[in-house]
Amino acid sequence: MADTMRAIEITAPGGPDVLQAVDRPRPAAGHGQVVIEVAWVGVNRPDALQRAGLYNPPPGASDLPGLEASGTIVEIGTGVSGWSIGDQVCALLPGGGYAEFVATPAAHCLPVPDGMGLKQAACLPETYFTVWSNAFTRGGLKGGERFLVHGGSSGIGTTAIQLAHHFGARVFATAGSEEKCDACRALGAEVAINYRDADFVDVLKEQGGANLILCMVGGGYIQRNLNALADDGRLVQIAFLQGPKVELNFVQLMTRRLTMTGSTLRPQSDLAKARIAQDLREAVWPLLAAGRIAPVMDSEYALDDAAAAHARMESSGHIGKIVLEVGGG
Repeated sequence: MADTMRAIEITAPGGPDVLQAVDRPRPAAGHGQVVIEVAWVGVNRPDALQRAGLYNPPPGASDLPGLEASGTIVEIGTGVSGWSIGDQVCALLPGGGYAEFVATPAAHCLPVPDGMGLKQAACLPETYFTVWSNAFTRGGLKGGERFLVHGGSSGIGTTAIQLAHHFGARVFATAGSEEKCDACRALGAEVAINYRDADFVDVLKEQGGANLILCMVGGGYIQRNLNALADDGRLVQIAFLQGPKVELNFVQLMTRRLTMTGSTLRPQSDLAKARIAQDLREAVWPLLAAGRIAPVMDSEYALDDAAAAHARMESSGHIGKIVLEVGGG
């Protein structure tokens, strides 16, 4: 294999146009790692935040964007078992996905589900790791509970709706257009709320309040989320698209026994991510292989058109996942 590879780097903090094609050294597999020849890479909000200078990679991670990819294992490091050269996988990445090759911990790889192509598989890791760990492990979502997810037509939202519906929750979702609300209902949302026309707080209160809310909005939504929770309800915060700072009245937390928590996936330990991968392999991968749930695809772009993909995502016009084609397949 060549010693160099084509990649897309962030030349300076800024808008989509700062993403430029470059040649980089091909990564090598360290202890516990594999190198994947990338076929497709998923585009996610953290990529855009990193591009804008608002989300620095953790120590030791590649400075290239890209947190999930699919492809073929071409190199295996020491201490790795269970994988072979030539295996097709999808993987959660510490970074570096916008490239022809990427190194990642072997324990963060998952097999491409039976019957699924590499393009769809590239859409799985970031959203499924995030939703499973936050809605089910941290949030404790159970069948019969009322579950509200904001941004229901996003990659996170479409994943959360399907998983929550499959495991028996009553699903409520917010979205910004009737087209997006229709998409949420088609995936299993009992009620889809167009936030431009209705107040999700009123809708949930009429139902007795949400037992669990998964929110990536933050800002002014934080207090409204607390208002929309049922007694003993839980709020899980995973991003702050409207900002992380807000003045709150915490009396409700005590009088109604509410719980606020949250997490960010990328800085977690390799072991923590490996545990999530194992949970997914046991509980969720059989559902994907059976076609009972599936990633929702919005659009695809060539790797060299990463700037256009970022512009599409930041327009908020997409429904589901956006991917970049690297090697195809």
